[in-house]
Amino acid sequence: MIIYVNPMGAGELERVRQVPESGFGSMRTERGNLPLDRLDVSAAISGLVARTEVTAEFVNTHDTPLEATYVFPLPDRAAVTGMTMTADDRTVTAELHERGAAREQYESAIAAGRRASIAEEERPDVFTMRAGNILPGERIVVRLRLVGPLPFEDGAATFRFPLVVAPRYIPGAALPGPYAGDGQTPDTDAVPDASRISPPVLLPGFPNPLRLSLSVTVDPAGLELGEVRSSLHAVTEQDGTLRITPGERADRDFVLRLAYAPGGQTAIAVPDEEGDEGTWQLVVLPPEDATPPRPKDVVLLLDRSGSMGGWKMVAARRAAARVIDTLTTADRFAVLTFDHQVERPAGLESGLSEATDRNRYRAVEHLARADARGGTELLSPLATGLGLLADSAGRDRVLVLVTDGQVGNEDQIVHEVTPLIGGTRLHTIGIDRAVNAGFLGRLAALGAGRAELVESEDRLDEAMEHIHRRIGAPLVTGLSVAADGFLPIEGTRTPQRLPGLYPGVPLVLSGRFAGAAAGNLTVTGRTRDDQDFRTTVAVRERAEPAVTTQWARARLRDMEDAYTAGDDTLEPRIVATSLRFGVLCRFTAFVAVDERVVNEGGQVRKVTQPVEMPSGWEPPAAPIAAAGMILSAAQSPFPGGPAGVAPRIMPPSPPAPGAPRFAAARAESTRHTKSVPTSFDDAGAPEFLAGPAPAAASPAGQAGRPPVAGGVRGFGRSRRPAGAGEMSLAEVRDLVAVEVGRLRDAADRPAHERRDLLDDLASRLTVLLTPLTDEQFSPLRALAGLLTGDAPLDEKWSTAVRVLTDFGAAPGKPGPKPFWKR
Repeated sequence: MIIYVNPMGAGELERVRQVPESGFGSMRTERGNLPLDRLDVSAAISGLVARTEVTAEFVNTHDTPLEATYVFPLPDRAAVTGMTMTADDRTVTAELHERGAAREQYESAIAAGRRASIAEEERPDVFTMRAGNILPGERIVVRLRLVGPLPFEDGAATFRFPLVVAPRYIPGAALPGPYAGDGQTPDTDAVPDASRISPPVLLPGFPNPLRLSLSVTVDPAGLELGEVRSSLHAVTEQDGTLRITPGERADRDFVLRLAYAPGGQTAIAVPDEEGDEGTWQLVVLPPEDATPPRPKDVVLLLDRSGSMGGWKMVAARRAAARVIDTLTTADRFAVLTFDHQVERPAGLESGLSEATDRNRYRAVEHLARADARGGTELLSPLATGLGLLADSAGRDRVLVLVTDGQVGNEDQIVHEVTPLIGGTRLHTIGIDRAVNAGFLGRLAALGAGRAELVESEDRLDEAMEHIHRRIGAPLVTGLSVAADGFLPIEGTRTPQRLPGLYPGVPLVLSGRFAGAAAGNLTVTGRTRDDQDFRTTVAVRERAEPAVTTQWARARLRDMEDAYTAGDDTLEPRIVATSLRFGVLCRFTAFVAVDERVVNEGGQVRKVTQPVEMPSGWEPPAAPIAAAGMILSAAQSPFPGGPAGVAPRIMPPSPPAPGAPRFAAARAESTRHTKSVPTSFDDAGAPEFLAGPAPAAASPAGQAGRPPVAGGVRGFGRSRRPAGAGEMSLAEVRDLVAVEVGRLRDAADRPAHERRDLLDDLASRLTVLLTPLTDEQFSPLRALAGLLTGDAPLDEKWSTAVRVLTDFGAAPGKPGPKPFWKR
């Protein structure tokens, strides 16, 4: 393959900063810096399961041995189950090891002159592949095997394969010292591994750097297959295989939609090859929607940052306007547009406004004027929006986020907003051809909401129709699962926190079982009109290893999220699960080593593969730069920068999130806690992880594990500043007064609505009281225990009103004897 690079003139060359040992990674040689020659994706779809093989072929056109680094995306729900390396007609099968041990094995092999490759997970949908000791003129082929589920709803399944890691906005102050990775963005205190997720980006007009091929075969596996559509790529069909046309660039996701006739509910059990355990999976369809939704409060957040330029901004404005247009006069709403600043429509209240025709017109007019600019400071508007919904008593609380999700501080955002979500349903609309799907999916899961990915304007109307239906209340809440003649293993179910049943969206649960693979699973709950919901599904045994692999991937994601939220003790369990089921995670890595020495001395030049600018994006110097960003002269692309590669961008420190007092107080009191269960005890009860975070990150030499923010850079999670104060008694009483008001306002609501309110109250109290150990909070702690028990609804309600009223009384005012002492 020949790559043509326009040479710099003499004047430009004089301004190039000479960097010792910069090697070919800086693209400052006439031979270029593109070791990745071919990328092939071969997928086989069987029903609602996709098995994919990704082949990356590296070639060394230089006269010195190379080590190539390639940062690439994969579907965020897919499980990486295997890897091989082929060179000089020898194929080596990779082994899965703890990440530190795998890195050590790889580095030792490179230093000894042996060929080696390693694959590591940086984010759920961002991976790094390195291949070392590629000899001059040699090719090395690395293959990854994946298994993943196809999301199914409203009669269609979607196969989405990302092909490019889009630039992400990186907030925070730059950390001193060398970068943790080989990327272009400096590590910051908010994103300590930013350099590991920011590969160099080709500037517009650069020739196609690699040969891309992608093929898909479809086996309906007993389902009735209808129309198959490709959203972003032209495809041809031959002998049952779909292929993209030659010459396509890896600058956007490949999206294939398969229309299936709706099927019934199913429960299957897949025994392990050894032992008496296995994996189960349950799929339940929701009942018909016959009851209109309640009035709602809706907060709409529209991302107007620089990365949203072009068609994305147009589509985002239309999507946001559609949400506003679907509101009724019974609803209230707020609109926030944000980049590194947050703005509201002129003429509307600072809080929630009635959804009158005039107010909706003002909001749509404001949206129409929004254009792309600045950086993606997502944490502040999220905290503000959730705070606006904190006092929506007796109404559905909904937050809709429209963004491309291109931020690097996902863990920090998830950690900070988790205690703010409460009973708010959080829907995400990802608009991009290379969307950060993993992050948006996590946010929607935390908020029991829906995630819609819009890769083109043609897809927008369909996606917005889905979101409109989901903004209403769920059809069934309070779900529980019971087994008869079938023994699920406690603490292994995913998701651990059961969502509600929403129109057109099946409930999918999985977990581990012991014993015989036979029996029944029964799902119960309450419908929106307070009727019993019950369905029983017979468990059928099947030989489908993909079910076990998909469960392991989902379980690892659950535990990684809990680790991010503050439970460091989960690391051994994450590693053990990853190694047992052969599924890659953040704490493990696949490593392949050829035992032959091919490069005496192990001296190599390091090369980082540049990636495409995502289709539809503006040139990178402006889109991902927030106000106040600085480009160093040596990093600027014109003049004197690497030919065809975008510059490094230095972000400033982010502004402090500005949340309303109620939301801020909750965040302050729960700085190291979670409001959702992260495991289950022997009796099946949820266990809430809490406790202070370690004072310092893991030492750098601790087995090479990816460390946390605040210490050595790597797998980062951001923490609240040390020494942040706990809530005072007066502040807690203020919050309790708000809770009392909510209950009194909802006293005449139907039983199922009051039950939901008490469940929300119990979760809030559990989180609020975790760091408060003083005896004066015992009434609230006892109330939280009562609300999570089996007492009748009326008893819970009257007790909650009485206890909260007594606790919220002015200091010194006598009250009745506490209920737990009567």
